[in-house]
Amino acid sequence: MLLDGLHLVSEAVAAGITLRTVAFTARARASDEGARLAGLLAARSAEIVEVSDSMMDAMSPVSTPSGVVAIADRPASSLARVLESSPQLVVAAIDVQEPGNVGAMVRAAEAFGATGVVCCGASADVFGWKALRGSMGSALRLPVVSGVSAEDALAAMRGRGFHVVATVPAGGARPESLDFRRPTAFLFGGEGRGLADDTVAAADARVSIPMLAPVESLNVAVAVALMIWEAARQRGSL
Repeated sequence: MLLDGLHLVSEAVAAGITLRTVAFTARARASDEGARLAGLLAARSAEIVEVSDSMMDAMSPVSTPSGVVAIADRPASSLARVLESSPQLVVAAIDVQEPGNVGAMVRAAEAFGATGVVCCGASADVFGWKALRGSMGSALRLPVVSGVSAEDALAAMRGRGFHVVATVPAGGARPESLDFRRPTAFLFGGEGRGLADDTVAAADARVSIPMLAPVESLNVAVAVALMIWEAARQRGSL
């Protein structure tokens, strides 16, 4: 996977991720944070290369590079690992196609105590560079998995006794009226369409976040933050 920026590469080092090659510009390496990071990388035998500003412009996917990019191994990732951490509180993104949204979902999930994230169907790769930047390091720490079908994810959740809750814009129960203290998986649909009707029908419950008119929906990462916060409140973990 491609990591871009001092912050994200530093987070990868702290998370124990194996970094293969790390490129610095001379200016980035000479900074206090860059020098500290280079020292940590040297101790881990990562290959460190110094490149020109023009080369960094070509290597970095962002319009204003920070001066550090790295190639790293992806963390170990599997559906079983995402579902095993107790007390289970899992976020399932189904057909969330915007990488920035996927990354922000993972960040919100970690911030409020979710135990894992599953990216299903046509969802963006959680380890793509844009999603990684959006997660600000959370995808390197929290158990996450991409490329799982919604059907396989639901079947695995059922097999482990999860209470599966579909989030819908309207017509569902208020969040505080449901019990999220038991093993729970929240299903969030993609931009525009939301969850498919058959996915909603397969859930154990439907939940809707109360909103004032004329607003009818929220960004999916905001919805994740609100739902996981309510679950954390019920569990007394915040």
